[in-house]
Formats: sequence, structure tokens, C-alpha cells
Amino acid sequence: MTRALAFDNSYARLPGRFYHRQPPAKVAEPRLIALNDALARRLGLDPDALRQPGWIAAFGGNAVPEGAAPLAQAYAGHQFGGWVPQLGDGRALLLGELVAPDGGRFDLQLKGSGPTPFSRRGDGRAAIGPVIREYIVSEAMAALGVPTTRALAAVTTGEPVWRETALPGAVLTRVAASHIRVGTFQYFAARNDVEALGLLTDHVIARHYPDADGPLGLIHAVTAAQARLIAHWMSLGFIHGVMNTDNMAVSGETIDYGPCAFMDGYDPRKVFSSIDQFGRYAYSNQPQVALWNLAQFASCLIPLMGDEDTAIAAATEAINGFTTVYEGEWLRRFGARIGLAEATTDDAALIQRLLGLMADQGADFTRTFRGLAEGMAAAEFADPTAFDGWARDWRDRLATEEAPDEIMRAANPAVIPRNHRVEEAIAAATGGDFAPFDRLARVLSTPFDLAPEDAPYTLAPTDDQVVRRTFCGT
Repeated sequence: MTRALAFDNSYARLPGRFYHRQPPAKVAEPRLIALNDALARRLGLDPDALRQPGWIAAFGGNAVPEGAAPLAQAYAGHQFGGWVPQLGDGRALLLGELVAPDGGRFDLQLKGSGPTPFSRRGDGRAAIGPVIREYIVSEAMAALGVPTTRALAAVTTGEPVWRETALPGAVLTRVAASHIRVGTFQYFAARNDVEALGLLTDHVIARHYPDADGPLGLIHAVTAAQARLIAHWMSLGFIHGVMNTDNMAVSGETIDYGPCAFMDGYDPRKVFSSIDQFGRYAYSNQPQVALWNLAQFASCLIPLMGDEDTAIAAATEAINGFTTVYEGEWLRRFGARIGLAEATTDDAALIQRLLGLMADQGADFTRTFRGLAEGMAAAEFADPTAFDGWARDWRDRLATEEAPDEIMRAANPAVIPRNHRVEEAIAAATGGDFAPFDRLARVLSTPFDLAPEDAPYTLAPTDDQVVRRTFCGT
């Protein structure tokens, strides 16, 4: 069995209507396929101990760590704009909250741990593909500096799961600042449970935003966190793919890596998700969708804010602050990508001109920006003369900067989790070969500083490697 950990399960101390308590379902034969040593140490855990049979059993759901309090969280949400009054953890269980040596508090969750009352006729299990995808992409996002949930461990279960065909089963152990979502607030607002909304608001403020002054302060804080997060996504060409309100964490972390993808050739209208038939969650729509989600969040807190008309006006003003924060963060991040220490509003036109040229010619998003630092960006354009005209103005602007090359190398990754590489790792893992997954995870752990032998991972896909659709994990 596992030794006692520093669990302090504050969410489990909320009333029972916030969750359903249950143990994870046991599996046939859990086998460890990945362990995140650095994250384990961050949590105050010994990686060598986590590789022992007792912990492997816990990662698969066959044992419950001492001090854990497994539960499935209740939430609701808008999915592609359609209201669903009850969702909840249908294939996940929150084991509990670990308190790290530095005092940081982290949820420890199993994904693929079996059915819950929220499963909606699902099997509650996960196939190896979605587990590999989330492990790779969430850890890549962390290495890129994006606020995100993390992957601590992944195990196979020794059992098949059935989707269109039989696939190897797996369980992911996920770490997060919390798993509280906009949809968590919506769940109680839809039930007119003002008491629960008050308890949840106090819990989130204490856990994530201790300087926030009541419900209105929380709206301001969550809005700013989401504005910074979405700007960071946009600066990396990341498309979440399923920005439902139940997939927006109030902590400001990226959560739920289903049909997510990084763009190769730049196209602001790009959609990868197989279920996003009308492009609701296309790359360029992400800021507006985030603002829409925040409006749903703010509306949940109106009953806690006194006079309704006054509350609505104050909440509206708070979420409208999204645009100011987002535009400032967008300019800062894209400014750094072209070598500017402090981009001004006058620089926005220069950045937009480059993005326009990239869109016109389908230039590779990551390779173009990295190429600016390496003098190779023109090679990404079918017609380099168009880029050359922009580059003359850009170099004139850089003449006033002290260390543009250093700024660009720090802002522009050499490698991202390209879709074809992720699919390659998934296909191999499905067949029992985890070497491509291991190599890709290693390369992505240092995205700004690549070893020469890993240069093939910087390449864009060939025509026959291009991935045009990604799929949800259920």
C-alpha cells in the first residue's frame, strides 16, 4: 500500500450535494507507462516510491492512498452553446488535495477510473490514445509556460475499452490547482441554490484569489486570469477545440485536452475537432468564446451581489474588462515573438501584417516565429518577396531594441507537440510500443533549447502526415 500523504481535502468538506463519494473501479493489471519525476518532486513525492507496486496499483484505481477521499464532482455546462443541466465527472475521480512542501495545494485526480452517477451511459473508462494525448500536450504546455493541469502518471489497465473497436485501456493521474469549473457554478445557479453558490464562491476565493473582495472581486479575478490564458494560447497557435463552460477552470489553468491541436500552417479560421461542425471553437473565435463563457460565470454570481440591477451592471463592467487585459497580453506576447521588449499599440499593426502574410501563404506558425530569431523565416513563405517587404519595416523597428534575438529565442519555441507526432505516438502506444511517446515527451520538455539530434521534431508535416481532424476522448 501507499504511505500516508499530506492530504487536506477541502472540497470534500463542502456539503454532499457538491459531489458523489465512491472509490475508483479496479482494473485487471495496471502497468506504469509514464511517471513525471519532476512533478512528483514538486508535490513532495519520491519518484522511486511511486514506481513501486503499491503506487502503481493506486494509479490504476486498485488501491486508495491513505488520506484520500475519492469523489466525483458535480457540474453542469454549455456544450457548443447548448445547455446541459447535469454533467459532472463521468470518468474521473478526485482522490484529494495534496499540500506540497512549499504550501501549494493541488488536486490529484484519476481519469479513466470507471463509471460514476454522472457518466450518462458511458463506461467511465479511457483508452490509451486520449491518455497519451493529454500527457504529451499538457506537459508540453507546462514546458511552454502556459498555466495548465499536469500529468503525474499514466498506466495501462490490462483491459480493453470499446469505442469503434477494442482499444487498450489506460488511466491518467492528473494534477491541477483545482478542478472547479464555470460549470460548477452553473450547476448550483440552475438549481437556485444560493447557499451552495456562496459556499463555492468563498471556497474559490480562499483557494485561488485570496485578494478578491467578494463575488464581484472574483469575477474580476477570473476574467483577468482567462484573458491572460487565452492570449497565451493564441501566441502559440494552440486550439483548445472544446471550450464548453464545463471545460473552463476558474483557476485560469488550461483543462481537458480532448480534440486540442497546435496549428501547422497559420489559418485563423482553423478547426481540428471532429465535433465542431460549425467552427464555434476555431482559433480566431477563442477570445470571444472565453468572454461568452465568462458572462455565464458572472450571471451565476448575481444572486450573491445584492440589488439585481446594480449587480448586473457591475458584473457586466467586470467581464468587459476581459478585452483590455487580453489585448494587452496579446500585444506583449506577440511583441516578444518578434523581438520587442515592450511592444506598444503602434506595433500591433506590424504584428497583424505578419499574421496576414502568414495566413495568405499558409506559413508554418511555429517555424515562422522561430525563424525570425534564426534568420530563416522567409523560407516558410511560398513567395518570400512579400515577407521581405514586411521584414524591412521589422528590422527598422528592431533597431531601437537592445537584445531582440535574446527576446525572440525566449519567446519562440523550436518545437511544439505537432499533431502528426502526437498521432504517431498514440498509434505506436496502441500497439504496445511506447518508445515514440517517450522520445516525444523528452523533446517537448525543453521546447526552447533543442538538441541537434532532435531537429527532425521541428519539421512541419509532409502532405501525407497532415492531421486534419482530432477527436474527443470519450
